[in-house]
Amino acid sequence: MLHRMALRVLPSLSLVVTEDAVRKQKRIVMFVPGLVAFVVYRLAKLLLPLSEPVVLLLVSGLVAVVTALSAYRVGRDAGWGKILQEDGRRLLVWLGGWIGFVYGVQLSLLVLALLWLVGYDYLQHPDGPAMMAIIISCTAVARDAFEIGHVRKVALMGRPFPTFPDGTALRTLVQSHAMELAPWVAVGLIVGAVGASLGQFVEGSQVAALVQLSAVASLGGGVALCAYFGGLRPDASWTQGLFQTKASELLKYWWWPGLAFAATYYLVAAGSVIFLLRQPGIPTAYAMASGGFVTGIMALYCYYLGFRRQVEEQQGQTMSSALLRCPFVMGILGKSTGAGVSMTAGSKG
Repeated sequence: MLHRMALRVLPSLSLVVTEDAVRKQKRIVMFVPGLVAFVVYRLAKLLLPLSEPVVLLLVSGLVAVVTALSAYRVGRDAGWGKILQEDGRRLLVWLGGWIGFVYGVQLSLLVLALLWLVGYDYLQHPDGPAMMAIIISCTAVARDAFEIGHVRKVALMGRPFPTFPDGTALRTLVQSHAMELAPWVAVGLIVGAVGASLGQFVEGSQVAALVQLSAVASLGGGVALCAYFGGLRPDASWTQGLFQTKASELLKYWWWPGLAFAATYYLVAAGSVIFLLRQPGIPTAYAMASGGFVTGIMALYCYYLGFRRQVEEQQGQTMSSALLRCPFVMGILGKSTGAGVSMTAGSKG
């Protein structure tokens, strides 16, 4: 889900995918696959045992693959021949495999875990959760694939993007800044595991899971916020940027992407434990492993986002007033008074 965070946190990407015309087209792109996914669900229900988690996830993943490629083509606004020639097979394989299948399966597990948390257990009442898992994951995949396709289209028209959301820049960062990243990831692993262990002090599977989720999400958001400032100014103290930014703006970034995506990742992990491993709840050992992994990955991803933000600064990227539609970007990037975050307001035209 790193691509989702990058598309909203990095100004060069966020600006181009939040223009009014793009947002209007995106609504249609999300609506149509949702209807198609409903039809697919009705047909699959007649032919396949969707009450089995593995079967459901396979169906959801395959639907997401087709959705991702189709939505990407709409965003690219080009035929398949031209797309293959200009983008190459590697990009399309990544899009179908990661943004399609893997992301679709993750979102389906997220939906199933959320419903389980409020008492709507897929294993006992499979029809409703199965339908929602397929449709919701399909529409979210369509949205993101369309945005990635649009970014690629604009890039080919000559507009520079320091970061393309395919993970290449992350791999480069891990190779070149392993020593700087290691402490952040280590802190995330420890903090997340400790937070998730709090669930053992309450009774009831769902109540314990809620305590685990709340602790991991809150602490993960905090670690993500600090790691972002660590990446934003790798040669200076991360506390300087933290203390010189308004509390209200820090709260926005802690909430999104910090807390929101830490909660998302933990729910995906919880869904895997409950529905794939068939556990009645989330045992403490699984919770600690999941919590540590989630907070560690959030530290890595948000350090990366901060680092790529300062790369955009160095390359002279600016933000226009259109970017202010994204409150979390406006806050952490536009109103940071002392963290050295530069912003040049563009014209409304």
